[in-house]
Amino acid sequence: MVVEQCIIIIFYKDIGEFKIMSVSVVIPNYNGEMYLKACMESLMEQSLKADEIIIVDNASTDESVKYIKNRYSNIVKLICLEKNYGFSKAVNEGIKNSNSEFVVLLNNDTELHKEWLLELYNCIKDDESIFSACSKMLRFDNRNIIDDAGDEYTIFGWARKIGDGELSDKYKESREVFSSCAGAAIYRTSIFKKIGLFDENFFAYLEDMDISYRARIYGYKNYYSAKAKVYHIGSATSGSRHNSFKVKLSARNSIYLIYKNMNDIQIVVNFAFILLGILIKWLYFSVKGLGRDYISGIIEGIRTRKKINRVIVKNNLYNYINIEKMLVKNTLHLFKRG
Repeated sequence: MVVEQCIIIIFYKDIGEFKIMSVSVVIPNYNGEMYLKACMESLMEQSLKADEIIIVDNASTDESVKYIKNRYSNIVKLICLEKNYGFSKAVNEGIKNSNSEFVVLLNNDTELHKEWLLELYNCIKDDESIFSACSKMLRFDNRNIIDDAGDEYTIFGWARKIGDGELSDKYKESREVFSSCAGAAIYRTSIFKKIGLFDENFFAYLEDMDISYRARIYGYKNYYSAKAKVYHIGSATSGSRHNSFKVKLSARNSIYLIYKNMNDIQIVVNFAFILLGILIKWLYFSVKGLGRDYISGIIEGIRTRKKINRVIVKNNLYNYINIEKMLVKNTLHLFKRG
């Protein structure tokens, strides 16, 4: 892969002897010119200033790169990829080029509350067992409605956005969640060195669930920061909520997620539920005219799963038991909420 370093400008809070910077913000971009102004302006107005801003462009065909160079050449490190490698590759390049204790991943189709970065930082900084903390993502066009307040995973092999479509006031308290949504989340850089970066085989969708699951296998936690508010447009890069591309890729990645992170005992214990989950989703997408795309993705995931490196951590039965308890608890929540 060829990576063109368009601009490399790094700012430090302290001069003189080198010090590790506190927070880097990484923004993956693909044809996001129309969203970058609101995102960048709100980032510039943060009460806690980012030590470093990195934009990774996935070979945009609009004027994104030109816009960034013209407007932000003095404050942004811009990395231009030769083609669209997807979300995982883009954020990995940003993480590898960062110089901070914490890395924040941020979608380009967002607008940020002034205290957003400070609240994310405060949520994670003092507890070294926390791998990630996600934002209170609110709908851009209706800012009292939740878009995402952390993610759950169930024994059906389903990932679910917490609070999607519900009133913001129901999610006032910060708490532990199974997974952080990578659209606006902070990560502890030192833990990446232990568990690895985002899996680039996923391209997009469920890559954040994968890395959060992996962190839990290693004994780390993920949190939701209720005061870190982000206003999110959603589907700005990939289109509508359900389309052939999304459904097929998400279905494939759901198989990768299970194969990679569940140990053999978990797969046996949850196998019947996973099959039922696949059947229910196939019926759901069939009604929407996307049943073939869903099954095609499932088959591709099964056929190509061996290219995925399974997570193998010895002597951590305790962590797997805790994970299974969370999956069961999340499944019960699913039925309770209807």
